[in-house]
Parts: sequence; C-alpha cells; structure tokens
Amino acid sequence: MEETLKILVVDDDEVDRIAIRSALTTAGVQMELSEVGDGNDAFSVLRSTAYDCVFLDYRLPDQNGLTLIQQLRSLEIKIPLIVLTGEGDEKITLQLLKAGATDYLSKSRISPETLSQVLRSAIRIYRAEMQVDLANQQLRESHEQLICKNQELERQQQQIQTQNFKLLEASRLKSLFLATISHELRTPMNAIIGFSQILLRPKFGQLTHQQADMVERILNNGKHLLMLLNEVLDFSKLEGGGLDLKAEIFDVSKVINLVVSEMRSLAEAKNLSLSVQTDLQNPLVFNDPVRVRQILINLLSNAIKFTESGEIWVEVKELPANRVVIIVQDTGIGIAPKDFKHIFEAFRQVDQTITRKYPGTGLGLAITDSLVRMMGGKIFLKSKLGAGSMFKIELPRQIILPTVAANSPASQLDNDDFFCPAKNPHQSSSQARKAPIEYPKFKNYFQKN
Repeated sequence: MEETLKILVVDDDEVDRIAIRSALTTAGVQMELSEVGDGNDAFSVLRSTAYDCVFLDYRLPDQNGLTLIQQLRSLEIKIPLIVLTGEGDEKITLQLLKAGATDYLSKSRISPETLSQVLRSAIRIYRAEMQVDLANQQLRESHEQLICKNQELERQQQQIQTQNFKLLEASRLKSLFLATISHELRTPMNAIIGFSQILLRPKFGQLTHQQADMVERILNNGKHLLMLLNEVLDFSKLEGGGLDLKAEIFDVSKVINLVVSEMRSLAEAKNLSLSVQTDLQNPLVFNDPVRVRQILINLLSNAIKFTESGEIWVEVKELPANRVVIIVQDTGIGIAPKDFKHIFEAFRQVDQTITRKYPGTGLGLAITDSLVRMMGGKIFLKSKLGAGSMFKIELPRQIILPTVAANSPASQLDNDDFFCPAKNPHQSSSQARKAPIEYPKFKNYFQKN
C-alpha cells in the first residue's frame, strides 16, 4: 500500500496551487495537501508541523523563496523543498540549491508525470541525506567516545607507569634492605658460631654432657641461621644484578664428590642412602666452582629434607654439544604437577602455612634456577606425588661471562615429561643488557678426544 504524503504548497497564485493539486491527484499520489499564500505563513506552519515535501513558489508577495529557505535552514528545519520558478528565474536556481533547496521545477513544465517524478526524487534525496546525517552523527559520537576512551586509557597508562615506578622503587628498597640486614646479621652470627666452636674444643675446658649438648645446639642453629641469611643475601644480589660468576677451570667430579661427602651425614641421620655416579670422559669444566657447589647443596638439601625413607642419588654425565648434566633424584614426597611452576618462585613453598612441616625460606630453588640461567644452562623437573622427584641441571662445559638468559624457553614439558621453568623473574635488567665475553684460550681443555 502506497504511503500517504503530507505536502505543503506555498504560492500566492490560486491558479498555480490548483494546477499542482490537480497534477498530483492525476498522478495518483496519496497525500494530505495543505496550502498557504505567503512566506510568513509558510514559516509559521513549518515551525510547528512536519511535512514530507514542500512546493515553494520562488516569488512570494512578502519575500522570495531564497530568503525563506535561508530562514528554515538557520533554524535547522530540514525538509524536501522543491522550488517552483517562473520565466526568467532559471539563473537563480544554483543559489537556491546552495541555500538548501532539494530540487527546482519550472511552472511551465508542471504535469502529472514531471511533478510526481520530481516529488519522489526529492523525497528519496532527502531521506538519503537524513541517513547520511544520521551516520555522520553516529560517527561523531563514536569518535567522541573513542577520544574519551583514549583519554581514559592514557590516564590509566600513566597510573600504571606511576605504580610500576613505585613497585620498582619498592623492589629496590626491599633488595637493599634484605642485603643490608643480612650483611649486618652475618657478623654476630659468625661470632656466635665461632665462639660455639671454641667452647667445644677440649683445650678451653671440659664441658659437662648437658653443656656440650646446649653448645652444639647453639652451633647447629647458628649455622642454619647463617645459611638462611646467605640465601637471602644471594637472592638480593641476584635481584640487584650484583652477583657475578667467578669462573675457573676445575674438576667438576671432585666438587660433586666433596659435596656428597659433606651432605652424607645429614642423609644418614635420616637413615637415607646417598650415592653418586660419575660418567665423564673429561671432568674439567670452566665455571664457578663455588656456585656449582651451591647449586648441588641446594638440591641435595631439598632431597634430604623432603625424603623420609629410601635413597638419594646423584649422577653426572656428558651430553652432546659440549655439555654436562647433573641429576639429583630422590624417593621423597614428590610434587604435584600444579605446583611445578610455583616451586621456582622466590619465598614460595608448596605448603605456605606457618605450621608447615618443612621449614625454610623458599629461596633455594629460586637461587638455583637463577644461577643455572646465569651459567647459560637449564633446569628440569620430573616428579610425582609419593614417588619422589628428579632435578636435572644441564650446563655448558665452558660458560660465557656474563651470560644472557633473555631467550629462555617458556614453561613447558619436554619429550621426557620434564618441566622447565619459564624465564626467571629475578634476573635484573642490568644483567640482561650485558654483552657476553668469551674465553677462547680455555677452549682446548674441553675438546673431546
């Protein structure tokens, strides 16, 4: 069903108004037609009533059509306007269109066909313009919303940057505090250990059994506290980039056998079997022997701590590409897969409660992981609850100083179901920026026969 159009005819000549009405009726246009005779009446009607189209005579008794169009557009009254021109008015048609007229038609050409065609064309053009205006309005609103969101994002980014600066400063102060307090506590702790050892020497007097037992407890607890302080101090140095490797050529099998011998008494105290197997054609490596020793002590201490019965064994062997591997395996309580990624985090233990069965700072594995990465190596974990754990350390036979661990692989399981921790979060940016320095003069020591 054809829609009914509301049409306004503005013309002071009644004959012309009748001609327009007759032509539209003959063309079959469904309409509600209104008529006014001058510009003021037209302006008043158009301000209060919406029309689908207006036929406007250019020459009105009180004003011309151009003036009326300009008045309507100044009030943002938008409506299809078809200007009817007489003879000699064709020159002003361009001005009419620029002012806002939709189309124009000479009165001499009025007929049902032309009038109907111009009417429907003007309505289509008007509606298309309205759609364009609506789309532009939506674009403007979207643009304004984007600007507001960008401003909000910029504010949030500034807040995040400020928070990051505060966090970095807090982390720096924390590392400084840990280093300072650890260093300050080590001096009296060394004194406590030293005097305890002196008291236990026979030449300084014979202690009763009860006194000797108390002094031994002081000595053992002092050594334990000193070990914890050393862990905190090492960790603060790692975070601050102040820990450097002091590499030299040494026999790695001798270092490992020495550590196992020192740790054997702790294992025997829990009735645990501790064994070591070395399979190296060339035991010489270029590395930091103190830090290799520290890595092995950390792994063996954990193995002894978390193993109630059974055995612990250490294996050292060669790998392709001039590498060596150190494996520490136990029959302890094991680790659940969901905790794999957490045990390498600083101050993290599987049991975080204050009533936990196994004490410690939770720094041992974090320090071990950082040291292994500084050496250009990788650490792998394979474990099962109730069945024990295996830590595998792969190291280059000849390290590069200082090494960069920025391209470490993400946390993953390898083909043998070993877990490799992600990039160490404790590596300082200053460490990552250092350029590697090679030591070619030691190369011949590590060539296989």
